[in-house]
Amino acid sequence: MTILRWLERHLEEAVCCICLTVVASCVFLQVILRYGFNTALQWSEEVAAMGMVWAVYMGAALCVRERFHIRIMAGVLLLPRRLATAVILFADALWAAFSVFMLVVSFDYLAVLWQFTSRTPRLGIDELYPQSILVIGYTLMLLRLVQIYVRWTRGGRRGLPGMRPEHDIDPETGVPR
Repeated sequence: MTILRWLERHLEEAVCCICLTVVASCVFLQVILRYGFNTALQWSEEVAAMGMVWAVYMGAALCVRERFHIRIMAGVLLLPRRLATAVILFADALWAAFSVFMLVVSFDYLAVLWQFTSRTPRLGIDELYPQSILVIGYTLMLLRLVQIYVRWTRGGRRGLPGMRPEHDIDPETGVPR
């Protein structure tokens, strides 16, 4: 159970760190080989590009979990609590709808890759595997969004959805709501 808890709390961070380490290592190695030894690796650019894409999608899921994604919370926090909650609910509903749409498109895309196999130019691996991050990323974003609302509901719907109490400040008094 502790492994599942650790994964629930750190999965996106771990994958992001691993991917960014791979990207940095590939780029560093390529620079050393090009300028130091006047040669190059054929596969490092491909691995770095895949690592960057995976890091971006896992980072997006991390941002949903931590509520760091793009939104103007300063403006929302100035609204009355009910209106702020409605704005957040509406924005998150749009986000969830977009994620579902992207999941449908991603599954269709992966179905095409499954039917018509394509290999990466240098590594020669099936494109289905690195491209699966589309489904993984949008699924994680959607699950993290649902998780925020489950926790908010279980917590008695106090404060704003997904916001820590210290961030939910009453604009009139300046104290947490």
